[in-house]
Amino acid sequence: MKQKSSKNRFLNINISLTVILTVGFFSVLEASNLQVSFDKKYTTNTQNKTLFTKKISGLSDKELDSFILGKSFFRIPWVEAPSATTARDGLGPLFGANTCVTCHSNNGIAKKYKKDGSPARGYVIRLSIPSNGSKGHLKQLKYNGFVAEPTYGSQISLNGSKNVPFEAKTIISYENKLITYPDGEKITLSNPLKRYENKLYDLQYGKLNPQTAISDRMGQALVGVGLLNKLSDKQILANQDINDSNGDGISGKANIVYSPEFKDFRVGKFTWKASAPSVKHQVAAAANNDMSLTNPLFTKENCTSSQIECLNAPKGDSKRAMSKFDLTQKRLDAIAFYVNNLKIPKSTITERNGELLFEKIGCTGCHKPEFTLASGYKIKPFTDMLLHDMGDELSDGRSEFLATPNEWRTAPLWSIGKYHIALREKPALLHDGRAKSVEEAILWHGGESLDSKKLFMNLKKEQRVSLIRYINEL
Repeated sequence: MKQKSSKNRFLNINISLTVILTVGFFSVLEASNLQVSFDKKYTTNTQNKTLFTKKISGLSDKELDSFILGKSFFRIPWVEAPSATTARDGLGPLFGANTCVTCHSNNGIAKKYKKDGSPARGYVIRLSIPSNGSKGHLKQLKYNGFVAEPTYGSQISLNGSKNVPFEAKTIISYENKLITYPDGEKITLSNPLKRYENKLYDLQYGKLNPQTAISDRMGQALVGVGLLNKLSDKQILANQDINDSNGDGISGKANIVYSPEFKDFRVGKFTWKASAPSVKHQVAAAANNDMSLTNPLFTKENCTSSQIECLNAPKGDSKRAMSKFDLTQKRLDAIAFYVNNLKIPKSTITERNGELLFEKIGCTGCHKPEFTLASGYKIKPFTDMLLHDMGDELSDGRSEFLATPNEWRTAPLWSIGKYHIALREKPALLHDGRAKSVEEAILWHGGESLDSKKLFMNLKKEQRVSLIRYINEL
């Protein structure tokens, strides 16, 4: 009886092991098949300037119509009112650009300079002032995240429609900053001058408030924003460590922002300081800030009470007939659909030593490699979507909701090494475009990332090259 019982026991163990191995095999196979499905739907091997413009696979006829409509309104310029082109005549009266692609060249990052060396339209100047505690200021802080400069508003407009003076012209001014590695190698960084006289000139509506914070911003690449839009608030909040309870020196926090779409507060996902909770919100805000297009989420023209010509300027035909907004709900939805349904370039990692170094020096503390979506798909954006203190040198003096002047959302790194393909020139990195390369961007890191920067600087030359090569493969 004992021998039989022993045999049965061994038989049961063997059966259990077989079941475990079988289940494990099919789980791995299922995960593998899932990622194959993801690659087929969401990734592209395109290696020319259109690599960020491909639509995801499997769209229905109705979805394809929305994609095409959104692409049209994203790419084709808007015109000033009055015009025979009544579907697109809401531009201005004050504006910086006349089309979305101005700030997202081939859906990539903005260009910093025009061919003549002057600042390009995708390089914008944001304005804000400290709150004085008044009811009006507190309302702006609650619903906009900042207090706009009273005469010029929240962003400088480089252009005005007929009989409406533009607001100001921009300058890009730097001084050199020499960095010396411990091994003796030297590199010269471009340090932006922060006085407003070094950023703006020819102001048309008088002086700025003397307490104005002036923040230079570059239009960000649209790579993978539709996939990041699928992340839940819960997933982002799970990575918070506001009080650095694990003692690793990293204390990321989510920005909690107001959504005019849902009339509530939720986790911010997009913009340099994570002030937009969704792609639709970001599209609507950009349309209003850059082109002064009224829409269901941002209903007012970009005119302050001091700008009489702007207030009295002709409005688009859409306001008189089709809709009370320049950008209607249907067209806003279509543009958001277009941006949400773009493929990402497929990543091929060959620099495994660089990958190990990336983790070893602590880059993954903020640039979290992976998220799993509700669909089961794994995405690798290399961001935690949280705000981090990046040090005084990267401070822009501007707060947005919970984001302090030193804090920035961790920039997604996927496809960063391919920005130049879409842009057809070397990209300018960081929020103000001061970094001419990934290496320079790393050397500007401070605050919570200071230790990682020091570890990077102490690597051997060949190790630094390996790590940068890995980042450019993501």
